[in-house]
Amino acid sequence: MSTAPFAALLCLATTLTAQVEPAPPRPEGEGAGPYDKLAIRGAILIDGTGGPPRGPVTIVVHGNKIASIGRFAGRADRTINGTGMYVMPGFVDMHGHCGGRKKAPEAEYVYKLWLAHGVTTVRGVPLGPNDWTMSEQERSAANEITAPRIFNYQRPHGVDTPEEAVRWVEAKAAQGVDGLKLGAYRPEIMKALIDAAHAHGMGTVAHLQQTGVGQMNAIDAARLGLDTVTHFYGHFEALLKDHVVQPWPVDHNHNDEQHRFGQVARLWNQIHEPGSDEWNAYLREHLALGTVFDPTFTIYSAGRDVMRARTAEWHDKYTLPSLMDYFQPSRKVHGSYWFYWTTADEVAWRNFYRVWMRLVNDYKKLGGRITTGADAGFIYDTYGFGYIEELEMLQEAGFHPLEVIQAATMNSATTIFEPKGEAPPFGVLRKGMLADMILVEANPLENLKVLYGTGTPKLNDETDEVERVGGVRWTIKDGIVFDAKRLLADVADMVVLQKRERAAAAEAARDAGR
Repeated sequence: MSTAPFAALLCLATTLTAQVEPAPPRPEGEGAGPYDKLAIRGAILIDGTGGPPRGPVTIVVHGNKIASIGRFAGRADRTINGTGMYVMPGFVDMHGHCGGRKKAPEAEYVYKLWLAHGVTTVRGVPLGPNDWTMSEQERSAANEITAPRIFNYQRPHGVDTPEEAVRWVEAKAAQGVDGLKLGAYRPEIMKALIDAAHAHGMGTVAHLQQTGVGQMNAIDAARLGLDTVTHFYGHFEALLKDHVVQPWPVDHNHNDEQHRFGQVARLWNQIHEPGSDEWNAYLREHLALGTVFDPTFTIYSAGRDVMRARTAEWHDKYTLPSLMDYFQPSRKVHGSYWFYWTTADEVAWRNFYRVWMRLVNDYKKLGGRITTGADAGFIYDTYGFGYIEELEMLQEAGFHPLEVIQAATMNSATTIFEPKGEAPPFGVLRKGMLADMILVEANPLENLKVLYGTGTPKLNDETDEVERVGGVRWTIKDGIVFDAKRLLADVADMVVLQKRERAAAAEAARDAGR
């Protein structure tokens, strides 16, 4: 299992999440529906399969399912005029954590940011402690709260033998847990966990951390049946050219997170060259094994330009002060490793990204499945906004925007349901699927930036004035229509409230000191 520092940080995150306030009951008027008959008229359809946009179409929804996609609807209980809009399947975030009291004290803040950015499904890895997550999962499934649908992956603990691993999985399967979030365990433990999970129709995803990757890299895990490799961990180590472990500096201390994250990027030129025989053989073997790559480019992107990440335009209005505090340089919290971040560190990360993106895009071109996850709540990555940045970074890696949408919808939904042996009920817009969809008043294929809650600046062709365009207009989850801009306004109110509370506390402290 992982070493103490890594385990301690994860334990801290879980402990904090346990203190997060569950989402309040969904108030009357927050989200409307489901309707006996909902019609969305005149929108351009991006169906999630990778097919080209088409339209205008009319989508008819009965209850929580799509009844038809065509040109006519007849009379409906509610009609949304989609003229000039683009409609897509709801996005799936494959790497979600709900945060912690030191970051975001209330789950409502996180959920509303996700929904406001079109995320209708989240795979928690984990979202929070098991009992807490299962409760939120059930409440979301019943639409009692304003939240995406939730899938619950939990991290094994106390599994020092294969027998203990099997017993742990069987207990979680009996509780209805959907899958496992694994680390770089010893081979016999990893095999027992994966085999037991698959025997119960549970999925597996692994963060193959550096402290264990010497004995369990990405291809090692894939050969044991791992479903998904998340982040970059394990890929570069499997491709090392002159070593079997990363050649750490002799004064490296992995408890020092600037060492940990700074040295990651130094792997970029220590592996077999992109396009080499070894590189291609590595990807072909993953393809044959059916490995899914969930890169989470966004969560480490601050490493290549920390000033840009620190000053993102949405922080002031939509990032809670408590979350912004968590992002600041600190030796006490995970991911806040900016003790003295240098130009050399950023250059190394830019080079690392160039190679990492090539790896992911080459795998996609071979036919490998790529999914989308943000891992927001760390490293200047705000919920929702970070997810849209992930889509942008896939395009930077070489994906066509239609491939980006495919990764965010169909590919991710397929990955969740594949271990169950089931076809996904969402992720594609077609008759019979669940009514999870997004409407945006601009073309995301032309510019993915229009999906940010802040929209994006554009010079008006007629007035020569700068205006904001975009932002998701409507998010529909399970047939319930949410005003995405209203959800964002609620988040902004939460940020204002916390700022006022802090100002009042500071004033009271000053008064007490007088």
